[in-house]
Amino acid sequence: MTAQTVTPGSESSDSGQYLTRTFYSGGIDCDAWHFRAETDDLKGAAGRPIVVMAHGLGGTKDSGLEPFAAALAAGGLDVFAFDYRGFGSSGGEVRQTVSISDQLEDYRAAISAVKTLEGVDPNRIVLWGVSLSGGHVLSVGARRDDVVAIISMTPLVSGPAAGRLAFANLPATAIARSTALGLRSRVRRSTGRTPKMMPIVAEPGEIGAMTLSGYRHDYLAIAGPTWQNTIDAAIGPEIGGYRPDHDAGDIRCPVLMQIADFDRSAPTYPAAKAAVKARAEVRHYPCDHFGVYSGQPWFDAAARHQIKFLTRHLGGPSPSA
Repeated sequence: MTAQTVTPGSESSDSGQYLTRTFYSGGIDCDAWHFRAETDDLKGAAGRPIVVMAHGLGGTKDSGLEPFAAALAAGGLDVFAFDYRGFGSSGGEVRQTVSISDQLEDYRAAISAVKTLEGVDPNRIVLWGVSLSGGHVLSVGARRDDVVAIISMTPLVSGPAAGRLAFANLPATAIARSTALGLRSRVRRSTGRTPKMMPIVAEPGEIGAMTLSGYRHDYLAIAGPTWQNTIDAAIGPEIGGYRPDHDAGDIRCPVLMQIADFDRSAPTYPAAKAAVKARAEVRHYPCDHFGVYSGQPWFDAAARHQIKFLTRHLGGPSPSA
């Protein structure tokens, strides 16, 4: 489905840090937070650059994205963090169902929306993604001249590789149970019935999209009030063949790839290969998938590297170490 007319909605709240905006994708209202740059260090003749940001698997903008957005705003960038349709504060039915094509469309609709914001340079768009959306930004940013930089953090760039990693880390019986539930959900959806749901994160041995030891604790530590620990069980088949790494060679702008070296969820080797294709700057962190979020040991370094990368490529003074 092609995105319909896209406009930013009226300001409905002001937390003191961001404005709440609405834009439309596929005819559905999507909710976003607009953080305004705190300095004019990166402002050009046409306005300020803006970062378009969304979460990974089942995530919402109030679940760990705000600390990154606030850091980037302090570094001189506007930030537009949004919820995909069907998640968080955005509209859309059926809820909690991941559609790769819809999420890519939502990113493109968000790009169109931010171009109309006052003070924003429409030709200096930065794409920011993490985990599943770390792959999305590679696909969305490819072959575009208005995207001037991409940040891809702990990215999932190969569905088949993620499946192989899951088999290496999880019991075959647990994978079989989740896969069977996912296939049942796809059948139900194809006949117009409600999908079968499962937790996004669960304890080892339980059915869930992410059941590695420690993952439930780590995800709940960043979960915001709109986040729900449930997802359409068809998520496995949905991302199983996803290959955003195939688009990496068609990216025309600088890329920062941030890899968690001990990532048990997003395979590191395909991410490194995609980084080579994209001619990306690569930063490594000695942690697992969630180790780069606020409250974890490597958040400060990850955020600092993002600001230094963008400052270097978008102009302006270098931030302090």
